[in-house]
Amino acid sequence: MTTTQTPAPGLGSPVSTPATSARLTLTAISWVLPIATVALMVYFAARTPVFLTSQNLLAIATQNAPTFIVAAVFAALLMAGYVDLSVGSQLALVGVASGTAINAWGTVPGILVGLLIGLLCGALNGLLIGVLSFSPIVVTLGGLAAGRGIAQYIGQGSIFGFPDGFVDFGAGETAGVPNLILVAAMVCLVAMVVMGRFPIGRKIIAIGVNARAAYLVGIRVKPIVFGLYTMTGLAVAVAALLQIARLDSAPSGTLGDGFEVTILTAVLLGGVPFDGGRGSVWRVLVGVWLIGVLKNGLTLLNISTELSGIITGGVLVLAAGLEAIRHTLTKTR
Repeated sequence: MTTTQTPAPGLGSPVSTPATSARLTLTAISWVLPIATVALMVYFAARTPVFLTSQNLLAIATQNAPTFIVAAVFAALLMAGYVDLSVGSQLALVGVASGTAINAWGTVPGILVGLLIGLLCGALNGLLIGVLSFSPIVVTLGGLAAGRGIAQYIGQGSIFGFPDGFVDFGAGETAGVPNLILVAAMVCLVAMVVMGRFPIGRKIIAIGVNARAAYLVGIRVKPIVFGLYTMTGLAVAVAALLQIARLDSAPSGTLGDGFEVTILTAVLLGGVPFDGGRGSVWRVLVGVWLIGVLKNGLTLLNISTELSGIITGGVLVLAAGLEAIRHTLTKTR
């Protein structure tokens, strides 16, 4: 029989175990996103002097403010192991409906209509998925098709010409900071505090790890999932109102087109697995920023929209690949 001798403490080199290698690789993967973001910004800054100007950076943040808002809440939903693929069509529906109501009844009633529609869409998803246990994929794919269809039925073409006060808010600033950035910052801050400091954040993660076990220890799974979908609908409504205020237009055919892909890409890039159970809001926000930087830089370099879409899709595949590696390494620890 052979025996394996272990070096005495302080003698020889430390033994590298599979668990140690897995931990080191996981640490390296966790740094990929911030390093890639900085590297991408350096690359675009070297290619075009316009990129790193304060005006352009503020433009990136302003253009992506709706994405930041929805991604911050969507991240919590995915951490619980649930997904909403209808956010793009919801954004179109809210934008068109509220835009129509604003032109017909005024700014405040139109805003209330938009918020109410967002809440109802989210509550309907929460009822069907969280309470009645329907498939999230099937229900939200149905919402994806239905929402866009209803939006195009309501607004056959582009709705524009909103009141000056509404448009001024979308294009305006407070203390030198665009209003859209301020609203997005407040929503993101609340999401980070809730997920990081409040018990509900730990309960959401527990549902994502094992919903049945979470229920058995007293966590109210169905009400929490219902609430997450409802809050996602509300976040989409806020994003839609900001978007149409910035554009002074609500085109039913293109508003929110591909928005769900952008959100899902950012959240997966931020390290939230598709089946939930872990993640952090701040990393998701870095993912949103990376996508915004990528699109802005490609535009400044006169890269075609088609190629830009291909590159964005490649980023999503890369995010999925990194998550698969992370999942495999986690199991080997």
